[in-house]
Amino acid sequence: MSQESLHGKWDISSSDEEDCPPVRKNFQSSKCSNAPITSKTELCKNNAEKSLGNQGIPLCVKNERDSSASLMTNYRMEERPKEQFPTNTQTIQSSWNSEASNIVGSVKQDVCKSEPSWQRSPSVKRKNELPDSGWCLSSSDEESAEEHKDRSVKKQNPPSKKVKYESESFSNDLKDLSEDDFDSCFRAFHETNSFRFYLTKVTGLQNEHNCSALHIKDILSPLFGTLKSSVQFNYCIDINWLIQQYPLEFRSKPLLIVHGEKRESKARLHEEAHPYENIRLCQAKLDIAFGTHHTKMMLLLYEEGFRVVILTANLIKADWHQKTQGIWMSPLYPKLPEGSCETSGESNTNFKHDLIEYLSSYGSPTLNEWINIIKEYDLSETRVYLIASTPGRFQGAQKENWGLLKFKKLLREYAKPIPGAESWPIIGQFSSIGSMGADKTKWLTSEFQHSLVTLGKDVKYTTNHECPLHLVYPTVENVRTSLEGYPAGGSLPYSIQTAQKQQWLHAYFHSWSADITGRTHAMPHIKTYMRASPDFKELAWFLVTSANLSKAAWGAMEKNNTQLMIRSYELGVLFLPSTFNMTVFSIEKTPFLGAKSTSLSFPVPFDLPPQKYTSKDKPWIWNIPHTSAPDTNGNIWVPS
Repeated sequence: MSQESLHGKWDISSSDEEDCPPVRKNFQSSKCSNAPITSKTELCKNNAEKSLGNQGIPLCVKNERDSSASLMTNYRMEERPKEQFPTNTQTIQSSWNSEASNIVGSVKQDVCKSEPSWQRSPSVKRKNELPDSGWCLSSSDEESAEEHKDRSVKKQNPPSKKVKYESESFSNDLKDLSEDDFDSCFRAFHETNSFRFYLTKVTGLQNEHNCSALHIKDILSPLFGTLKSSVQFNYCIDINWLIQQYPLEFRSKPLLIVHGEKRESKARLHEEAHPYENIRLCQAKLDIAFGTHHTKMMLLLYEEGFRVVILTANLIKADWHQKTQGIWMSPLYPKLPEGSCETSGESNTNFKHDLIEYLSSYGSPTLNEWINIIKEYDLSETRVYLIASTPGRFQGAQKENWGLLKFKKLLREYAKPIPGAESWPIIGQFSSIGSMGADKTKWLTSEFQHSLVTLGKDVKYTTNHECPLHLVYPTVENVRTSLEGYPAGGSLPYSIQTAQKQQWLHAYFHSWSADITGRTHAMPHIKTYMRASPDFKELAWFLVTSANLSKAAWGAMEKNNTQLMIRSYELGVLFLPSTFNMTVFSIEKTPFLGAKSTSLSFPVPFDLPPQKYTSKDKPWIWNIPHTSAPDTNGNIWVPS
């Protein structure tokens, strides 16, 4: 079956209805693929060396998908002998399993653990396993203290799996920037960064574009505090890689990992944690179908204080290699004086209350311990608002505590009205797209845009004065010419099954461009939403979040708009000018370049105004072929 549209002719094998059993997309991989993509010669050499050291253990990467349903794809990229190719072209092969009903309830392959799983070396062969859909109804199942103690006792014997550590405290991917350079360069920027909003370092960029950016090793380094214990919330986690990002002196400190894995994939995560007696695991409740634990947050307890980090990157190497990611890092919160009441240390943005409320939504005894820790600290210096989603069906006042309605409530109560604001466009930028419905009124321009257009208590939304809506999502050409090439599309899981049902949505699309930050060719995994002036020189507000453009992430109304239903855990922070004693934010012209700024200009991470798709542009769709031209690394993308 094929379909013609403005954005090309799509060949499709089957449709994918919203109420069909969902299938989670998994990518085949091997630890040999952890090597950064440099030259083919170095790549093969690195793969051969690493595959020997890791005994060819099969791994997989679970890619972010908020679409309510999709086909399962096992991607496998092989570098074939040169004589088989008339040109310098590699082929990314994928095999489709169209029998979705047979996949549901089957075994999900290993938890995501390395960069997007394209097999790079023909010497490493993979055996295919059917992934578990992971959509069973279950309650939280965290590791009890007794289980942890029992696991620790067993570790007195040498583990069968050796754990190798790296000695460097800072990013190995960016050796050009020494620790001293990072200290002086970053601190100069950090001291003047009132927003505490950063991008991640990107391998392959000039130092000036990484000077004010952070790698995960930088976040966890002793420069920010003497770590006592930490919590990592995330969607996709490679425990062995994660441990190596901590400095040597912190690698044995207590670490709690909050995840959404189930059944076999959960068992594999426990197995991966087994060699580390300092790690405990907590499974998040996912009792509504199609939901995911998508939140990405760190809680860092130091001898000197406490810190919260909210970000968009998974805990896998690929997400910290050549992608554009966002980070908000809180101030170092001091401990409250002895005898302070539990409500002390609150910020003007109610950040402490909202963080505790979000952690309480997990219903976890282990996280309750961290709630008690947070109550002991002064979070009053926080200048951002927390916007969280948690799975459930919410009525009455409860429905304004989460997701889209929490966003709307904050804009109504704390954003300042702006004259002529009806012409100020809303800009949404994301890396995954869910099903919006048969037309724009089903959710996008009704529930979604209706919430985001709110600006103060007295401003009313009317369909007659619908503000512009620009949606930034990479084109096929963006992906093809990126640093990673077509493999970057593995983290942009917009499926043909969803796209073909909402071609009307593509009229809103604008291409990814970030020349001002030097990151045009680092594909976005960051998710941002903002309200800008028509000349794109000012902002009414800015949000960085884990939430993609989907009902599962933001929530959808039910029962005649009396009930909000959310499927997934999400987390983000909202910047409002009022908390910085401003009416609007001016937009930084050269953001993230490490220069000291004397103004409160906001560092938007991509070019404004966004550029609308041309007649030749097509949105990146990950499960159809892309063969018209090889990518920057000589690859083509061929699902078969």
